Amino acid sequence: MTVDRFAARRWDAPAVTTVGGGTLSFGELDRQSARLANHLRANGLRPGDRVALLMDNSAEYAVAAWAARRSGLRAVPVNWQLTRAEVSYILADSGARALIAGSRFADVAVAAAAEHAVPMRLSADRAFAGFVPLADAIAGASEIEPGDQPDGAPMYYSSGTTGRPKGIVRDTGLRFGEQRPIEALYSKLYGIREGSVLLVPAPLYFAAPFGWMVAATALGAHVVLLPRFDAEATLAAIETYRCTHALFVPTHFVRLLQLGEDVRRRYDLSSLQAAVHAGAPCPPDVKAAMIAWWGPIIHEYYSGSEGAGFTAISSQEWLARPGSVGRAVTGAIHILDEAGEELPPGHVGTIWFEDAPRFVYHNAPEKTERFFNVRGWGSLGDLGHIDAEGYLYIADRRSDLILSGGANVYPQEIENAVAGHPAVLDVAAVGVVDAEFGQRVRLLVVSAPDQVGGAELEAELLAYCRARLAGYKCPRSLRFVPSLPRLASGKLLRRNIPEAWREP
Repeated sequence: MTVDRFAARRWDAPAVTTVGGGTLSFGELDRQSARLANHLRANGLRPGDRVALLMDNSAEYAVAAWAARRSGLRAVPVNWQLTRAEVSYILADSGARALIAGSRFADVAVAAAAEHAVPMRLSADRAFAGFVPLADAIAGASEIEPGDQPDGAPMYYSSGTTGRPKGIVRDTGLRFGEQRPIEALYSKLYGIREGSVLLVPAPLYFAAPFGWMVAATALGAHVVLLPRFDAEATLAAIETYRCTHALFVPTHFVRLLQLGEDVRRRYDLSSLQAAVHAGAPCPPDVKAAMIAWWGPIIHEYYSGSEGAGFTAISSQEWLARPGSVGRAVTGAIHILDEAGEELPPGHVGTIWFEDAPRFVYHNAPEKTERFFNVRGWGSLGDLGHIDAEGYLYIADRRSDLILSGGANVYPQEIENAVAGHPAVLDVAAVGVVDAEFGQRVRLLVVSAPDQVGGAELEAELLAYCRARLAGYKCPRSLRFVPSLPRLASGKLLRRNIPEAWREP
């Protein structure tokens, strides 16, 4: 089902609540999203066009997402931590014809939209420099459903080894009103249904929170959004709104467990039926502690924005097989060696999924081709093994990927930002184990012959990064090294970087 169906029978039922803000009912979500869809159509946008969203977690985010879905447009969630240049790149690469931005990001939004010449500019809240408030823009628009309503799939951006993020373009092949397979899956696995209450404490610019928010409202659930993650505020929201479901990354668990025992016991969490986590490997001790605290309601899944494969594991299964991310729910798992040969259980190789849905990386056909093999199987490039019962264990994420607090950080992008500094002869970015975030970024630098690799240069290079990259991508530490392992072709052999250089 979709919001229009629930609006017809539960007009006043809450659909989206922002903690500390207001609540939008299913009736208002339906009415406002229809008006926005018609406004976008009236201004020349057609199915397949892109609408970029640079916004805080809010009910307006849901309005924009549903307006795009019900009119065949592609919503492009944009990370608000990105710099102006990074936002501008996504606007240009996606060909965004509309940008909806919160006033908190006015400086970046105005500059990036001007650089790309985005024709339609709307503000999620108050007016600023050429951005019309959303409420004003749709006030006179029709609230009748648009006549042509193909199902509009989102266009997530996922970075790669080139250092430039690439848009993931796929079509659902559905009409608006038809249920997406992922929604049926969430309902079956986790019991999300009409009357459920889902807490989303992570930013909606991430694929999982955005997708879960839309799926939950499509299933008739009430979505509760935290503007920013805060451990105690999360417990308070669960109690206040009687949340039945919640979506987390492992870093959230770490911070929740850091709360004092008196704070933990202060809140009634008895309404919670399923706490689902994904996005990064969860330290076994952390997961075991969460199960001990909340009971066997912790669920984990492994998948990717590209949609190739989906595994799931319950608390009971995980306690019997610590470290596993579960068995395949969609797409049979195959572990292949470098020659493409199948490996037996217990042997580590590249993880491939059968029946991978087709998609393309926008403007990157070579990357699309690498994602699929000759059998049509898809791979995120991660390494792992399966046991005799088909349970998957991740041995390592993509060799070039750093996972920090559930966010993907790609070394090449960081290296590209630093390589141009005159004091840098060679550079590599690596992940360092971090108890709270899983990993932190460290920069390994070979200084130019006429430079002294000391504290002054370290501070200069770290500041150089902060001026060019989003904060979460910036290295937190730097180490000067004599050389980096490279082939004659110039390719960096990350696997040959000494482990001592990665020590905390």
